[in-house]
Amino acid sequence: MSIPITGRYLSFEQREEIALLWAQDIGVREIARRIGRSPSTISRELRRNAATRGGKLEYRASVAQWKAELVARRPKPTKLLTHAQLRAYVQDRLAGNIHDADGREIAGPRQATFKGRNKPRRGDRQWVNGWSPEQIANRLRVDFPDDESMRISHEAIYQALYIQGRGALKRELVGCLRSGRALRVPRARARAKAWAHVSEEVMISNRPSEVEDRGVPGHWEGDLIIGLNRSAIGTLVERSSRFTRLVHLPREKGYGLVPRIKNGPALGGYGAVAMANALQDTVKTLPAPLWRSLTWDRGKELSDHARFTRESGVRVFFAAPRSPWQRGTNENTNGLLRQYFPKGTDLSRWGAQEIEAVAHALNNRPRKTLGWKTPAETLNDYLESVQQPNVATTG
Repeated sequence: MSIPITGRYLSFEQREEIALLWAQDIGVREIARRIGRSPSTISRELRRNAATRGGKLEYRASVAQWKAELVARRPKPTKLLTHAQLRAYVQDRLAGNIHDADGREIAGPRQATFKGRNKPRRGDRQWVNGWSPEQIANRLRVDFPDDESMRISHEAIYQALYIQGRGALKRELVGCLRSGRALRVPRARARAKAWAHVSEEVMISNRPSEVEDRGVPGHWEGDLIIGLNRSAIGTLVERSSRFTRLVHLPREKGYGLVPRIKNGPALGGYGAVAMANALQDTVKTLPAPLWRSLTWDRGKELSDHARFTRESGVRVFFAAPRSPWQRGTNENTNGLLRQYFPKGTDLSRWGAQEIEAVAHALNNRPRKTLGWKTPAETLNDYLESVQQPNVATTG
């Protein structure tokens, strides 16, 4: 029993109408208008499904319907599965052994057994040729200019790697791709605007000029240091004095107990709402003159920056993409903090009291850039200078 064709495809009745109109020398656009289809659909139909037995293209509805049904049959064997030479070429460029300039094979490290997951983190990866599917697809035209059978699109190679049941390439060859991903990035995520929360008004180029020379305290740089199991600590550094504040980001109620919900509330502790609230609490611990602006990286944890600015009065600016030097003071401080919070450790075990003690230790460490004064001393000197009462003189 055949499955009825949906309205997405041309029906036999429509093909009969196309054949009659085409025989009357009616143009493609007029045919498309009469049967309610796109001109490109009609043009493609006349080109692909025309009869060729008589030595010239002649469109007949019965032949066109037979050709369309033949092409639509599923499943169809993939080209990589039926073309041994092409399959060997693709596999060798993906996973072939590497050689030095003299042709000697270089073994490289031994990679752990593929378990269907992404590339091993903090572990060895196999050394391979590592050509991308796009490089392979385009190089085929260079290496086999006269052999049309040695052609394949890069998408066909990706599908052979990622779609189960294609069977042409081994699944573990995804580890030979540069990304090493065992799953493709969903199309919606690939098309998503990565920094939708960053508008032109909050770009670092619009930051006040007084921030650059560090002459006026109150301008901060911020970021997160990330630990295992979605744990994090917020870091804030005042540009002038290098005074550091650490933001405690405890996990939300229900973390690890309730299943994660797609697009649901972030329970890791540094979601947009939790981050903005934690920063507001931190702002309240220091005098208002010490909070003029905050420069952050592009992380979505501060996507609620508009509310934070409205409620705290602190203007937020975002650094340019992949430009850590624009927050150099903060990056340097994060490096110092790794003495206490090493990478690859769970940061959620530390409470507010512990991280405050680390900040206190850092703020009382003398700095060469401050003339061997400590950040705490430098900031305290500034506060004393602005809080001294004006003494009126009498004659």
